[in-house]
Amino acid sequence: MDVEPLSRTAPPLPGGPLHEQDWQSLTFLHWRVDPSTVAPHLPPGTRPDVFDGSAWVGLIPFRLANATVPGARALGPIPYAGTFPEINVRLYSVDDSGRRGVVFVSLESSRLAAVSAAHLLFGLPYRWARMSITTDAEGTISYRSERLGENGFGGSPGPHSRVDARPGTEDRSNDELAVFLTARWGLHIARGGRTRFIPNEHEPWRIVDAELRFLDDELLDAEGFPGLAGRPPDSVLFSPGVHTAFGHALPGGRG
Repeated sequence: MDVEPLSRTAPPLPGGPLHEQDWQSLTFLHWRVDPSTVAPHLPPGTRPDVFDGSAWVGLIPFRLANATVPGARALGPIPYAGTFPEINVRLYSVDDSGRRGVVFVSLESSRLAAVSAAHLLFGLPYRWARMSITTDAEGTISYRSERLGENGFGGSPGPHSRVDARPGTEDRSNDELAVFLTARWGLHIARGGRTRFIPNEHEPWRIVDAELRFLDDELLDAEGFPGLAGRPPDSVLFSPGVHTAFGHALPGGRG
């Protein structure tokens, strides 16, 4: 099966947008791994997407903002619960139709309402966490997260992640690796015994280099990638963000 070509331009959403949100102040940390390390974490009917012979594991902290209710975009952003810090562990997949996607292994959020809704509506592995994002006078962005309970629904502290990164000025928007890691026009998810593909679209990413100044992460270990955070990432990038829209779920592979 041919794999769709990489493109910074999103294909149109089949059936139009279902809901929208903003992604702001994103730092992309990525590590090379053997594809066999990633394969067990992917939904049925998908396989690891590779670049330069490697699969990639991402740790991406950012702010999600101005989210609308699925199917009710006309009501506008959800007050309070529609804006929150997030950090996710994610992988890269290809399905039987050749569509490239993202697979989320975990997503930390500071809004319990968002965590509950994402579990109920989409089956996404969101976890409730105590989180913050701050920026100092030199422009270094500090992301902090501590899961509330091992499974993210309250209780004693679970795994934490602490990232300090400073955006650079060198444009990486058209770098082939940056496009591979960021220009993903959907996510693969297994739910109800089937794999689904949820498409999304947004303007082309504006990507710059970034310097990782501090990393103390337990999420990668907790989600099945032990020792990864103990070595420097193979790629560190930053984007000020995009406005994105999601479409209706489509069949995404055998399951």
